[in-house]
Amino acid sequence: MKNKDKKDLIKDIIEYSKELRLPQIRKHVKEGMEEAYQDNVSYEQFLHSLLQKEYDKRIENGKLNRIRIAGFPAKKYLEDLRVEELPIDAQRKLSILKTLDFIKNGQNVILAGSPGTGKTHLSIALGIKACLAGYRVFFTTVPLLINQLKEARGQSVLRSFELRFEKYDLVIADELGYISFDKEGSELLFTNLSLRAGRKSTIITTNLSFERWDEIFLDPVITAAMVDRLTHKSYLVNMNGPSYRMKETKEWLKKHQEAEDFSVEEDGKEIMKI
Repeated sequence: MKNKDKKDLIKDIIEYSKELRLPQIRKHVKEGMEEAYQDNVSYEQFLHSLLQKEYDKRIENGKLNRIRIAGFPAKKYLEDLRVEELPIDAQRKLSILKTLDFIKNGQNVILAGSPGTGKTHLSIALGIKACLAGYRVFFTTVPLLINQLKEARGQSVLRSFELRFEKYDLVIADELGYISFDKEGSELLFTNLSLRAGRKSTIITTNLSFERWDEIFLDPVITAAMVDRLTHKSYLVNMNGPSYRMKETKEWLKKHQEAEDFSVEEDGKEIMKI
């Protein structure tokens, strides 16, 4: 077999990497070869360096894809939380939740409390951390989930939806309690959350205490069964406390009021006050 020159080798490697879908090798092989010749790098080191670039990029893309597919309404991170402003119970349990052991153990997390105390932020932040750790995550609101289940049933694709729903390592069901639903919705939600119980993790955020869940399920039997299934071996986090969202709004208003409250002077005399 005739030996090829350097230029032809690079051309072939780029073509092979394109066909094999190895974009980082295609991108870095030319400069990598030049550096290897210049620094007298061994074949093993050269190959290791190229494969490591491909591997690292693939891992990074996997993280980004899992975050994108999860369907978060916004990107919120644990590092952005004002921990000192979270309700006391959340502050105490945050260090445990951050380990993500609850996902590994198939445990649920119930974040229950008044609006504006960080329930959604905390759930999204845990979800993003789970994506970065390699877990498959699905974010939805409870009303949207019920609509999706009803549509799937109406289109005779409910079982395929349920199979996908079962396989997520973590499902985040936000806003339980803001809207009540009918008997069909209650039964669909109960069935699908029950399928995950004890095997896969679910984070529920709710503004209602458990004794008030019958206000949305409108069925005491389903309500009792739902509470029992979701809370078994779960982390229950009391999120009652002052709204830091309201505090942020007041700070924002105060800041802008101070910015507007100034005097325009001419020749040392006040002529306008806004």
